[in-house]
Amino acid sequence: MKDVSPDDPSWLSPRLLAATILTGLVAGLGGMLLGMLLHAVQHLAYGYGAAGIGHESFLQGVTAASGSRRVVALAICGLAAGVGWWLIYRYGRPLVTVDQSADDPDRRMPPATTLAHAILQIVTVALGSPLGREAAPRQVGALAAGRLSMLLRLPAQQHRLIVACGAGAGLAAVYNVPLGAAVFVLEVLLGSFAWPAAAIALATCCIGAVVAWAGLGNDIQYAVPAMDISTGLVAWAILAGPIFGSAAHGFRRLTAAARRNAARGWRLPVACLLNFLLIGVLAIYLPALLGNGKGPAQLAFDNELTIAMAAALAVLKMAVVATTLRAGAEGGLLTPAIAIGAALAVVLGGMWSLAWPASPPGAFAVVGAAAFLASSMRMPLTAIVLIVEFMRVDQAFLVPIILAVAGSVGASRYCAARAARLAAAPDDAARNAS
Repeated sequence: MKDVSPDDPSWLSPRLLAATILTGLVAGLGGMLLGMLLHAVQHLAYGYGAAGIGHESFLQGVTAASGSRRVVALAICGLAAGVGWWLIYRYGRPLVTVDQSADDPDRRMPPATTLAHAILQIVTVALGSPLGREAAPRQVGALAAGRLSMLLRLPAQQHRLIVACGAGAGLAAVYNVPLGAAVFVLEVLLGSFAWPAAAIALATCCIGAVVAWAGLGNDIQYAVPAMDISTGLVAWAILAGPIFGSAAHGFRRLTAAARRNAARGWRLPVACLLNFLLIGVLAIYLPALLGNGKGPAQLAFDNELTIAMAAALAVLKMAVVATTLRAGAEGGLLTPAIAIGAALAVVLGGMWSLAWPASPPGAFAVVGAAAFLASSMRMPLTAIVLIVEFMRVDQAFLVPIILAVAGSVGASRYCAARAARLAAAPDDAARNAS
């Protein structure tokens, strides 16, 4: 998005102002309804808490449920995912991504197909899918914003901005992170921090978050105990950052390959059913595997994971995310990345504490979650803001978080460049030989 002069009157038009307000309202309402649907399905599937927002977490509810109930819930998840996405791909209109809709006003997101796609993501995550729920509210918000833009006849540049802000407002609504969602819009979707984009992104994301309070409450995502920052934690962040970056690069390649080779046609329902049944069997012994990863991440932040359990969760979470994408299911990777980064940090922090016992495991988990998220989704600024906003940690945590993110992003980009050179080497050799 090109920088715009502050004196350009087109950015102060009543139509754009109306689009900004309406986008925040509709995207916030959509995110709120999706969040309420998630909690309702979780309650029905595992029989805990109230049908709305309860005090009992998903992990507590899953742990209290019997092993057979977990398997049955995942079998239903496999059937819903397999049959649902097969029907969408077979009979629905071709899906249009948020980026495609923003870049080309003529490429409209099909309402019925997009809504079915988003609702199916929420339902499967609620039933125990290991993928994230953030993609669905982004899609619904972008869909609403695109329709409003066409109705108000906004020019192409403003259309792109409003669609991106709709996606951000949906994210802000479902996670109650208005600032993090606005930075996501600017850093990831628009690639610009020009003042019109910043002002409108902040406005829509704040409106979306406030609207969602009516149904989801004004709560933080992770309750983190008070922890002090130590010199040892800062030193660990500097040394561990590149490890998180390398691991995140591997995770990106793993999930990208799984999506490229995802099952389609008749294989999709079969693969989904087998995949989720396997996850259900694993969940008999390890219920923390179920869901998008918020439960195990909270355990890491609460200092309740041993090194062995954290290592098992990190490896198995990566594995089930990849197999679920390979089976053809859809969902986000934001919360799974936080869970994997937090679990990996408990392992690395536990080893570090043998030599320098200065910080609790939860402190390492907070820093590691930010470092892994930043590189796995290629959004360093957004990751820093989201982690701080998710947990409301002390401002002093910014020092080790920023240092770890810097090292992580540097290592991840180095790994990506090296992989690109290695991939190009056979082509270069073939050209030289000819």
